[in-house]
Amino acid sequence: MGTKEKLIERFLSLPSDFTYNEVVRLFSIFNYSERQKGATSGSRVEFVSMDGKRSFIMHKPHPSNIMKKYAMKQILMYLIDNTNLKNRKR
Repeated sequence: MGTKEKLIERFLSLPSDFTYNEVVRLFSIFNYSERQKGATSGSRVEFVSMDGKRSFIMHKPHPSNIMKKYAMKQILMYLIDNTNLKNRKR
């Protein structure tokens, strides 16, 4: 199992210590890039698909880098609905 598969498996278990940096890597596996929402967006970031047709907006966790459980669930639902993640989940 490669590092991408290990990260996906780790994410699917919804661990309590999943970091924002891992979220960035996870989205990059599905060909999304991170973009700042703008000068006045604060901690909001957007993950945009390479074709520019889909995006996911969220707040970066702060003050720590650890993701909140509700945000992890939102990301999971988004990835299931918009990528081939459902085909990988067993």
